[in-house]
Amino acid sequence: MTVNATLASPTADAQIGHHLTQLNPGGIVSAVLGRFNGWQIALTILLLLVAYDQFKYIWNKGPIAGPAWKIPFIGPFLQSMDPKFSIYYNQWTSGPLSCVSVFHKFVVLASTRDMARKIFNSPAFVKPCVVDNAYKLLRPNNWVFLDGKAHVDYRKGLNGLFTRQALETYMPGVEEILDIYFDRWVKLSQEEHKGDYIAYMHQFREIMTALACRTFVGHYMSEETVKKIANDYFLITAALELVNFPIILPFSKSWYGKKAADMVLDEFAKCAAKSKVRMAAGGEKDCIMDFWVSMMLESEKYRERVAAGEEVPAHEKPSMLIRDFSDFEISMTVFTLLFASQDATSSATTWLFQIMADRPEFLDKVREENLAIRNGDVNARVTLDQIEKDMPWTRAVVKETLRYRPPVIMVPYVAKKDFPITDTYTAPKGSMVIPATYMALHDPEAYPDPDSFVPERWITGDADKQVKNWLVFGTGPHYCLGQTYAQAALMLMIGKASMKVDWTHKITKDSEEIKLFATIFPRDDCLLSFSQRAQKA
Repeated sequence: MTVNATLASPTADAQIGHHLTQLNPGGIVSAVLGRFNGWQIALTILLLLVAYDQFKYIWNKGPIAGPAWKIPFIGPFLQSMDPKFSIYYNQWTSGPLSCVSVFHKFVVLASTRDMARKIFNSPAFVKPCVVDNAYKLLRPNNWVFLDGKAHVDYRKGLNGLFTRQALETYMPGVEEILDIYFDRWVKLSQEEHKGDYIAYMHQFREIMTALACRTFVGHYMSEETVKKIANDYFLITAALELVNFPIILPFSKSWYGKKAADMVLDEFAKCAAKSKVRMAAGGEKDCIMDFWVSMMLESEKYRERVAAGEEVPAHEKPSMLIRDFSDFEISMTVFTLLFASQDATSSATTWLFQIMADRPEFLDKVREENLAIRNGDVNARVTLDQIEKDMPWTRAVVKETLRYRPPVIMVPYVAKKDFPITDTYTAPKGSMVIPATYMALHDPEAYPDPDSFVPERWITGDADKQVKNWLVFGTGPHYCLGQTYAQAALMLMIGKASMKVDWTHKITKDSEEIKLFATIFPRDDCLLSFSQRAQKA
């Protein structure tokens, strides 16, 4: 006789088997889903995703300052479409560390000097980053995206482009551009606008692009091309806002920026090809590209001699052996130098001219010492040594402008791995970690009365001793290579302008309000009028 496995009747076994079939997981899911329509399912999934997004934000936020809740998915994206300096300032003052979350990016902001310096000096945990679109505009294999030893080795090869010998070579080109643009500004104000005030922010962007191109590529680029780059670079800046849509849509800011970037890269590659031909023929170096190409040629000749079995004397070995770079690699690198400098120097120039117009007592001091070192000849050239040693007031107003209105108020990094910033908070891997420079430069302990423009602090005060707070050009392994050049160029510019032109500023309610456009500018775009300065007989 067959043993009944359930110790029950055959009828009961059949009923139990039927119920067990109904308990099949697939059957349960089908039954449950059958009770919902498509909209209900979609709503349920959406609510689950919102809950997960919120939970992840709160988990990442931990004990640091920041909004208690996140707008689902997008966070403060709409607010960031027209960023306000006051919003960033309030975020910084909310705590040493604070956070926001935009789209898929969790962002940690560090506001104090020590927190900022820790991030700048932690290459094992973080690396510089930019918005997603930057990889598409600058190209993903650009050297600025390198990390660790690869970045250090590449950077060593660029250090030779900013030696004192190289900087001395660039200065005549800077003066050449300044003379051209000062005349243009006078004609623009007096002839085209009959002395009326106009916004000069865009004019300052153009002159800084022209200065950069003259320094980077010499005379390999036509004036028309320089002007086109200056005009189109505005599109590149707009495409690289700190918060942006993650994909490039046709006819969007990112799309126009990508087209402009492609054009700039193509033009710089043409310049690289011309430099290689000229340097191989023994031409004289007069720009960054020439110095770099010459280093490549010297390195190649040295390697050829060694490969041929020659014992090359140590003193004939190049100070830095570098590999040969393609025209496009050179172009990408020069483009990043423009990317790093153009917006920052345009910002500094705009504030510098506005501040000097509003504080003529300091401009008079600048003019007096510039005339003195030139023995009264406004057209006389000056050396880098004179710029650095014999122009204390010019140096002071430039340094104070960079402190008072720092062009770069924060620098984005990304955490390569979980980053224990403090004993109580660890930034998660993949988050953006952004040290602020503004707060360190407005620290009342380092710079008394920090919200006032006080150039005397660089002459009779101890501002130069506040090296830990001087974060204008960053610090650590990614500090700005061109900081000496940038300050010298600004000093040369305002010094020559003080002697050759006069300008006045129309003060508006927005003149001192800060507008964010990659860097910072006066909200009214700096309304000025230039005229030719009368020269004494």
